[in-house]
Amino acid sequence: MSKRDRWARPFERMVVMGESTVEGGPWLERPEERWADVLAGLIERCQRRPLTYFNRGIGANAISPRSPGYANSRKPSALERYREDVIAWQPDLFILCYGLNDMRAGMNVEEFREDMQTILSDVIAACHPLTVLTTVYHMTGYRSYPPYDRSSPAQTRVYNEVIRQLAEANDCLLADVWEAEGQADWLIHPDGVHANAVGNLVIAHRVFEVLAQHCSGLTTAVHAATWDTEWTQRTTTERAAVGDPFVRTW
Repeated sequence: MSKRDRWARPFERMVVMGESTVEGGPWLERPEERWADVLAGLIERCQRRPLTYFNRGIGANAISPRSPGYANSRKPSALERYREDVIAWQPDLFILCYGLNDMRAGMNVEEFREDMQTILSDVIAACHPLTVLTTVYHMTGYRSYPPYDRSSPAQTRVYNEVIRQLAEANDCLLADVWEAEGQADWLIHPDGVHANAVGNLVIAHRVFEVLAQHCSGLTTAVHAATWDTEWTQRTTTERAAVGDPFVRTW
């Protein structure tokens, strides 16, 4: 059985909505080191068509007003801004990256699930984008920055399981960036919270990996460029001659 192709055309508009790791900050030398910027570059390089990219990250942001960290957060929360920051731009690729700050502030994970579900339901109904959820990032400073000092690696796993369940329930792709980071502390800035430049590369490539595995549209330009080459014509002729012809399965 052939693999399900989730997106067969180039992407046109990508919205990445999240917290400080999406927005970027002084833990990176340049904004271009943000993982979402790296991802946008990878997509454009492969599909060979421009991608309009909207970075909708806000540092110290909360999923909703009922997150315990909301009072100390930068506002508006995700639940208060997703219509203007996501739906208004009508993306065909939507990447939602929440959980880190809410987990660190001690938010009830079922309330987090409900708020994420509200955003997902509304955005999917309004825009029908390919939607990707990222897991909570690896970090080291669990006892720093109150009120964001109420979590642990064990709670990270709880949150990541809920995010996995949300992805499955809403037919979204899941980019397990926590697993990609491999709990390697050297990928984290000394502030204990944010991925450093190398960590951002790891995150970007995990998200891109998931897109490439499920979206043939990223390879359309590559296939078109290589089809008429001498190598392709010779090898496909040889395959056909031995009864093993090239068959497009997507």
